[in-house]
Amino acid sequence: MKENLRGIRLLLLDVDGVLTDGRIIYDANGVESKCFDVKDGHGIKMLQRAGIRVGIITGRQSPVVLLRARELGIDLVIQGAKQKLPPYETILREQGLADHQVAYVGDDLIDLPILRRVGFAATVADGVEEMREHVDYVTRCSGGRGAVREICDMLLRETGLWQTSVARYYENSD
Repeated sequence: MKENLRGIRLLLLDVDGVLTDGRIIYDANGVESKCFDVKDGHGIKMLQRAGIRVGIITGRQSPVVLLRARELGIDLVIQGAKQKLPPYETILREQGLADHQVAYVGDDLIDLPILRRVGFAATVADGVEEMREHVDYVTRCSGGRGAVREICDMLLRETGLWQTSVARYYENSD
């Protein structure tokens, strides 16, 4: 697993069930809301500062996802992907990357075609059971509850970028 992580240049994420707990909440006016974990967001920002790109491929279409992506500085966002492999292949081509340079985190069967190709494949603790036999890693945390942060921290540590990523937090402010 560690060898697979060292060459990663891009982390791709599903949204519902990975960046969120999978619930979709509508108010009485039909306005959708989602809950995102702030620690996941911080992990994404640390990865970006370390030079690892982050993107989103999701099967649903939601303005909330665009808002969160903008807030985190994620400009690689594909929504409404009923089949995720074609947009994945487009991303590889446009970014000049190979499968082994990509990590992907998914939680359900729609994610399998990508998970079976990438250099590092992960699913969340509460992902569907069938995912486990196709991934390199199952997070301890559930989707929307720190699973993405867990992956981000792992990537930073295994690529040797952890110390530089966290140094700013340990610097003496005197």
